[in-house]
Amino acid sequence: MSTTGTTGHEAACPGGARQARETTDRLLRAATRSGAHLIAEAALLVQGWAVLADPIAGAVYSTPAAAAADGVHAAADPHEHPYCLQRPAAGAVLVLAPGPTVPPERAARVATTTAALLDVRGQRAAELRGEQMRLHTTLVRLLLAGHTTAVADTLGGNRLTHATVYRLTGADVPTAHQVLWRAVRPSLAPHADACTLLGRLDGELVVAELHRGGDDGRVLRLVSRVSERHQLLAGMAGPLPLAEMPTAHSDAAAARHSATSDRRIVPADAVGTSRLTPLLPTAPYARWAGSVLRPLTAAHQHLLLVWLRTGSKPRAAAALGLSAGTVRARIRELSRLLSADLEDATVQAHLLLALRAPAPADDADADSGNGNGPVRLETLPAGLLDTDAVRSWALGLVGGLEPHLRIALTCWLVHHARTAPAAAELHVHRTTLANWLTQCAEHLAQNLGDATVRAEIHLALRATRTGPDDPAALPRRGGRTYRRL
Repeated sequence: MSTTGTTGHEAACPGGARQARETTDRLLRAATRSGAHLIAEAALLVQGWAVLADPIAGAVYSTPAAAAADGVHAAADPHEHPYCLQRPAAGAVLVLAPGPTVPPERAARVATTTAALLDVRGQRAAELRGEQMRLHTTLVRLLLAGHTTAVADTLGGNRLTHATVYRLTGADVPTAHQVLWRAVRPSLAPHADACTLLGRLDGELVVAELHRGGDDGRVLRLVSRVSERHQLLAGMAGPLPLAEMPTAHSDAAAARHSATSDRRIVPADAVGTSRLTPLLPTAPYARWAGSVLRPLTAAHQHLLLVWLRTGSKPRAAAALGLSAGTVRARIRELSRLLSADLEDATVQAHLLLALRAPAPADDADADSGNGNGPVRLETLPAGLLDTDAVRSWALGLVGGLEPHLRIALTCWLVHHARTAPAAAELHVHRTTLANWLTQCAEHLAQNLGDATVRAEIHLALRATRTGPDDPAALPRRGGRTYRRL
């Protein structure tokens, strides 16, 4: 069957009509096989190349493969590629580059027919998508409930051993779900080396990438693009063993609370006191942390870590899938086990340090603590923060703050980042305190909305304190007016 073009005169003849029917028949047969075959047939018919370009996923189908980049660039900037034919198709853009001998009428017919067939395939896929999405959500819920073996057997047996979890929130989650679904093109084919599940749970978009211990970063890139385009905030955790899917799920939620408009996706392992902990002397730090945490199980430590990362009990409850009352009750019990007031800001900062510490060298060292009596969270071992490295870090973080900003920031942190009680103790208006905190954030170049960042700043303020950062010492000039020193 010939694929050469026809002239306008031939198109008006019976032979031209027959060739038009043959072209349509070839595209129809290809469309019944797959979208990739349809694009390949279109490229063959125009004696050039064809690409279906998605704004998020890039090239969905491309013939030849080397034309993918050109197709994506042409879809993004049509004026720079006037020789290409473009048609909207199935939520993406069909780009055809016909050969020089193909008449414009034939190329336009192929482009229009191919786009129409892609739309038909897209409509059929949309009819099935709702049911597939519900199935994905069910599988995610089963994984979170601990039925990992059953889900793994369904999807691929022992091939899928690890999971990387993303949790996304924002006003445009429903649209982002649809876009990400098209971009990822998830499949539940058994015995595959990787499988991506996308589910909507309680208003969040949960993406669980199941794989064999590592991934190629494709899903991360897609999630990042969707987050930027739809103004979402995302947390990422993993890879973790499949049996630890609930842990990855809660860690991703905790990490998401550190995301901002400048950094929309945050990995869980990037959250915490990572800038300070490498500066601490390893052996005494590990011994102290091991002694402090000895009464706690791994589940206890994970609950406390999620609570400290998210900054509040309701947020921790949402991340862990528990009720707020349950989280409050468990934290009260852990406060009793640790013999410490876990509502104290300094205790919380010390506890986060302990939870991020390396494992002690051996149990005997952990039992011995610092050798100076009972180990308590209220105080750190002598010399732990009294090093040149830690002092340099602390001065680099909070050095240069004006006295009124330092006092206001210290008071706000003691009140667990609650503006109203801090403003009341400082005897300033809430708006004034909010303005000062904005100045602090700009000076420190830190995200004060991040609970773990606040814990670091609290420790840095204590390490650089030369006198009491007392609200009573706030400089004033009559009434509530602040005066610079």
